Amino acid sequence: MARTGTGAPGLLYTDPVRYPQSASPQVRTKRAFLLLFLTLVLPGSAQIVAGDRRLGRRALQVTFLVWAAVIAVLVLAPTNRILLVNIFTNGWASFLIMTVLALLAAGWAFLFLNTFRIIRPPLLQRNVRPAVAGALAVLMVVTSGGLAYGAWLLNVSRQTFDTIFASGPALDPVDGRYNFLLMGGDAGADRTGLRPDSMSVFSVDADTGQIVTFGLPRNFQNALFTEDSPLWQVYPEGYNCGDECILNSLYQVVTDNYSDLYPGSSDPGAEAMMDAAGGILGLEVQSYVIVDMEGFSTLIDAMGGVKINAGGWVPITAAEIPGTNLHYPPDGWIAPGVQTMDGYTALWYARSREFVTDYHRIARQQCVQQAMVAQLDPTTLLTRFQAIASAGEQVVHTDIPQDALGSFVDLALKSKNHEVQRMTIGPPDFGTAADNFVTYPDFNLIHARVQEMLAATDAAAEAAEAEATDGSDAGEAPAEEAPAEEAPAEEAPAAPEQDTAIGAETPAEAPAAEAVPEITEEYLQELARIGDTATLGMLLDNNGVCSAG
Repeated sequence: MARTGTGAPGLLYTDPVRYPQSASPQVRTKRAFLLLFLTLVLPGSAQIVAGDRRLGRRALQVTFLVWAAVIAVLVLAPTNRILLVNIFTNGWASFLIMTVLALLAAGWAFLFLNTFRIIRPPLLQRNVRPAVAGALAVLMVVTSGGLAYGAWLLNVSRQTFDTIFASGPALDPVDGRYNFLLMGGDAGADRTGLRPDSMSVFSVDADTGQIVTFGLPRNFQNALFTEDSPLWQVYPEGYNCGDECILNSLYQVVTDNYSDLYPGSSDPGAEAMMDAAGGILGLEVQSYVIVDMEGFSTLIDAMGGVKINAGGWVPITAAEIPGTNLHYPPDGWIAPGVQTMDGYTALWYARSREFVTDYHRIARQQCVQQAMVAQLDPTTLLTRFQAIASAGEQVVHTDIPQDALGSFVDLALKSKNHEVQRMTIGPPDFGTAADNFVTYPDFNLIHARVQEMLAATDAAAEAAEAEATDGSDAGEAPAEEAPAEEAPAEEAPAAPEQDTAIGAETPAEAPAAEAVPEITEEYLQELARIGDTATLGMLLDNNGVCSAG
């Protein structure tokens, strides 16, 4: 016998939410969507008003706990971002969060299915049932699917962090800065060991995130070591054994002959490169990052490409002619202008030095680095995280401790407010190829200029932050006014060492300046085919003038 909620016999239920049997079709439809909405915004509330109240109360308790956690995250994000990142990158904490997200995804899906049962689809009009079922499916994908995706991302990140980063305590800044060495490893089947042809020290202000990069030429000689370096006893006068002792040979020399000087190190060659970079710049280099250049293109593709404002034409170097140090005419050309480069193009843009000098290549490498820093934003990370993480595992090796990730992620976000400043320890910033500065460097001058550069960029960054904070016009000096004392790249003469094609002429044989045909890929390729490297060197001299797109 039907009865009321108060127990009086003989009366029909009158609450259409809990008892829809007597409600009109329109009310039943509204009730169905209302219950779905309640499960979306306040999981458990639909069960309280129309279903199993005991289940609803338990679900609401979980919901309120989740809301409290979300509020805590929202408070921490602007007030203590480092702590928040450390929590999500810590192995055990991230595993716990991943497990909780997976359980919440399953629980929310269960509540939606229970709500669908409470709706009682047979009571709905036939034309309404598909709409309700479709809404249920969409909401389950958005809610439970979103939580499950978050759990999966955390699992991917845990595996990536464990693979790439080292264990150990977080790093402390030195004189207010973090300094680490970035090397492009060029190991391959045609090479003996690893020769880092790309070397840059990133110096990051620990407060503002301002980045200054110092490019180290591969052919730098007589490198000093820091006084506490184990190599000081081997090379007290610096790495000075002549042409064999160019900087990029040090990695393999130490790996093969002096690894015992770095007991307990997983990569003695990298440790030695840090000591050399620190001695050259007069800085304490704390960590290293090695990027496999052969896999670099994979990382760029995972990012969706990198946007660069290229300078002049850049050749894609062809194979080496057997038995010589010459190359066949280029396999292709990278055109000037703003463009989004895929991995293959960006790799050759960063490593090509044919017809120009190593200093042109260093400038282009710095542009690629700057573009990657600028474009690796949260949206890119979120939408392409799995591909970036997978590529990172394959191409990145570092001794940066995982516990330092919180500080470094925070600095990376801050750095986007500042333009990356650049200096090359060689032409055009120090001397010219003619005076052989990189062969006989003046370390007192280098150390002084490095400190001037850091002081100037720090002052500019602090002034910019102060202006952004209080809206004042004080200290409005733009970052580009930092006294880098850079001469225009086009004034740097060609270095002695450069790749050439068949029949190459020396720069001394360059013809006098005269009107030339329009510079096209076909014209450049013809010059390469006939071996006119002098004209090519002149036409390509601006391919180190570039910037992030």
